[in-house]
Amino acid sequence: MKSRTKKLLYQYLPALFLYMLTLSACENSLDDIKKIASKEEDKPVSTSTNVEVIYSDSAKVKARMTTPLMIEFDDPKNPYREMPKGIKAVFYEDDMTVKGTITSDYAISKDKENIIDFKRNVVVTNAQGQTFKSEELIDDQANKKFYTYKPVVIDMGNGDIMQGVGANCNASMYPWHLDRSTGIFHVDEKDDPAKQ
Repeated sequence: MKSRTKKLLYQYLPALFLYMLTLSACENSLDDIKKIASKEEDKPVSTSTNVEVIYSDSAKVKARMTTPLMIEFDDPKNPYREMPKGIKAVFYEDDMTVKGTITSDYAISKDKENIIDFKRNVVVTNAQGQTFKSEELIDDQANKKFYTYKPVVIDMGNGDIMQGVGANCNASMYPWHLDRSTGIFHVDEKDDPAKQ
């Protein structure tokens, strides 16, 4: 009886081994499929060159954005668009006068958060002649404000310079409110009461 059991065991052992090998191979390939699928989510859905986008509200143009390259990603949790070669945005008043511009070397627009994050060499100009510079500026479109937590330098347009770490302003890009601010201000000696 023992020899018959041994004989059966030796006879079916290779088949059992092959079956176990097949199961483990299937498990590994399922893991590989999951990895590939997760990588596929990060791949762009579309790529566009020389893009111009017009934003309007109630048939009035509010902004015009241009970028040499826009890459769209269809992440189910948070779809977004990248502008890796820079962006220029021009913002308009109701009468189509320019109220400000923003340029940066990179930008990302996140649909669900309703923000555009401008990064690297961000330069903002406003209708008052001020020039804002930082390495990041977030356009919070839902709350109609701009803000950053990065160091900021603002040329006030009259020779005065303001610096700070962090800033915010409303959608008109004026006035800027700086956190931890310092400045260089030019004082005309004729206007200084101590000199009179």
